[in-house]
Amino acid sequence: MGFSLTGPSLTLRPPQPDDAAALLELASDSEVTRWFSWGPYTEIEQPLAYIERCAGQRERGEQLDLLIIDHELGPAGITGLSEFNFRDRRCIVGTWLGADFWGTHVNRESKAMVAHLGFELLGMNRIGSYSNPQNERSTSALEAVGYSREGVLRQWHRHGARYLDVNIFGMLREEWLASEQAEIEVVSEGTPPSAFLQAS
Repeated sequence: MGFSLTGPSLTLRPPQPDDAAALLELASDSEVTRWFSWGPYTEIEQPLAYIERCAGQRERGEQLDLLIIDHELGPAGITGLSEFNFRDRRCIVGTWLGADFWGTHVNRESKAMVAHLGFELLGMNRIGSYSNPQNERSTSALEAVGYSREGVLRQWHRHGARYLDVNIFGMLREEWLASEQAEIEVVSEGTPPSAFLQAS
């Protein structure tokens, strides 16, 4: 699949089997996966299974995950869009980064690139996101790029045997157009998978 997005210092593209070793290294850190329902990775079969699952989700229009590649440092993590509602033109953005990339330019630029994908290429009107109320780093990172905290969804996320609350965030197309995020130059190559073009 030839679809990719390129920004000033990052490229986003669908993960491929050759990326499994890099994903294993990034997500073998328990702090990286602390708030997720999966991980940490302990063997190469886990990222390989994830990459295979991504291919099916792309074909079905369910989820569009992209590998974040720093032009100087290589793979940095994953970002993407999920929970699509094509009738209402909305979806959810989720991102995870290897610990070495926390607090760097990568979150800001990758979020701008995904916003470009959602709003400009896929015709979305709203992109939402989640964070755990205890995960101050993730919450601050979303607010720093212009997402508005809209409330708390109680016991929204099943984490092992527990049900956790999440903060719900949102950004509207009109807000994105007026923000610094829209000013970051993003170049697309190829076209997004056809299953995601229903709302454009």
